[in-house]
Amino acid sequence: MKVPRIAQSAAFADIPTQDLGQGDRINLGVAGIMSRLPGVAEALGNLTAALRGNGTLPPRLLELVRLRIAFFNQCRSCIAVRYESAIADGLDEAAVCSLERPADAENLSAAERSALRFAELFATNHLAIDDTVYDELREHFTEDQLVELGLHCAIALGIGRLSATWDVTDDLPGASDAQGTVAPWNSASVVASG
Repeated sequence: MKVPRIAQSAAFADIPTQDLGQGDRINLGVAGIMSRLPGVAEALGNLTAALRGNGTLPPRLLELVRLRIAFFNQCRSCIAVRYESAIADGLDEAAVCSLERPADAENLSAAERSALRFAELFATNHLAIDDTVYDELREHFTEDQLVELGLHCAIALGIGRLSATWDVTDDLPGASDAQGTVAPWNSASVVASG
């Protein structure tokens, strides 16, 4: 078993995991490290809960965006997990496979393709996000939804990159430990609550 680069807080060491699904155990590994700063971990949890509870973007779209950013981050934990809310909203592995070339994917909506273009630029060349990109987004999203999309991208990019440096890979599906670049569209996945 590979050990993450930063140890979990002592409080997480005693949490029973036998009744948790594999996706939730993976997330617990990341949360256990963040909990070394309990107030910060709680604030981040409250932020993400507020976004989910007050946002209007579909869970499927947000999951596609998160997974596309996870590819650029090469966060193996992020790549392996699929959230229940997105699956309930129609996310399937065919849609995840579309992330390899989202601009050409016929099974993605125009809104999803637009959000994915934004997410890719956000992760790879944020200074290329110009008026044209926002004009395209406005064809599908309200101003409030643009803020929501941007915040989701910021959290996925920042936390995903940080998690990738921590190397929390001890409970990932077997295919996720391959050497080199991994991608959501050719990796084993597991379901997590949320």
